[in-house]
Amino acid sequence: MRRLVRETRLNPAQFILPLFVCPGEGVRREISAMPGNYQMSVDETVRECEEVGSLGIGGIILFGLPETKDETASGAYADDGIVQRALRAIKHTTPGLLALTDVCNCEYTSHGHCGKIVNGDVDNDETLKWLAATAVSHARAGADIVAPSDMMDGRVGAIRQALDAAGFQNTPILSYAAKFASVFYGPFREAAESAPQFGDRRSYQMDPANGREAMREIELDVEEGADMIMVKPAMPYLDLIWQARQRFDLPLGAYQVSGEFSMILAAGRNGWIDCERAMMESLTSIRRAGADFILTYFAKPAARLLA
Repeated sequence: MRRLVRETRLNPAQFILPLFVCPGEGVRREISAMPGNYQMSVDETVRECEEVGSLGIGGIILFGLPETKDETASGAYADDGIVQRALRAIKHTTPGLLALTDVCNCEYTSHGHCGKIVNGDVDNDETLKWLAATAVSHARAGADIVAPSDMMDGRVGAIRQALDAAGFQNTPILSYAAKFASVFYGPFREAAESAPQFGDRRSYQMDPANGREAMREIELDVEEGADMIMVKPAMPYLDLIWQARQRFDLPLGAYQVSGEFSMILAAGRNGWIDCERAMMESLTSIRRAGADFILTYFAKPAARLLA
């Protein structure tokens, strides 16, 4: 009877699995803070994508670990960058799998910040040029959706203009529209090797205390041409996912970030909670709050349970 009258349902097609692509061949290096997730070379990433497709998961989003980093994040928008190479290989092997790309600079800069540093802080307007170039290079390599995560003002408009000028009018933008300066990103910093070398990202990521500001940020991105919007993290911000669902009629995603994943997994491994039930309850709560799709490191085990 509970199954018959259930209001909120999960389906693997609603999940997006984040993947971390690194240089080399045959590399599958487990991330210590995120057991079951790996830094993978392009060939291993392709194999992972074949499994993702077989599980009916909605898609993947790629994060790149370049061979070298510099102050201009050149690896982010290079035609032979790590994400660009992975995209071409994935599209050759699994052309039907939806491939998103994270458009940011923090993994590619020597200082770990999301843009060009001028006088000790990120220069918003100069950074837009890097982001636009990265989005175009990803689209050219085969990205189905580009997803800017940097939180620079005006980046959706700059990316939309650059994509259109390059002939990619039909490439959608999934905006990390409300991305908070959260403590829950900790394990990701190991996975993406992107910790800032000085300061923090609070000058451009949002204050966790500000809900009304989040709605303004989302509205601005919609006005600039975002095709989809996202709230990140997910569970600490269920109220904002709900508010966004009520106010905006675009596809809405939520990112169940590394800290959310690692806490549940660690508590389960210590016998403090039932990990599988906690995983499914957390994903259900995000869907119940109004998210149409969820970026989650639980995509594979959740998909297997739902099969």
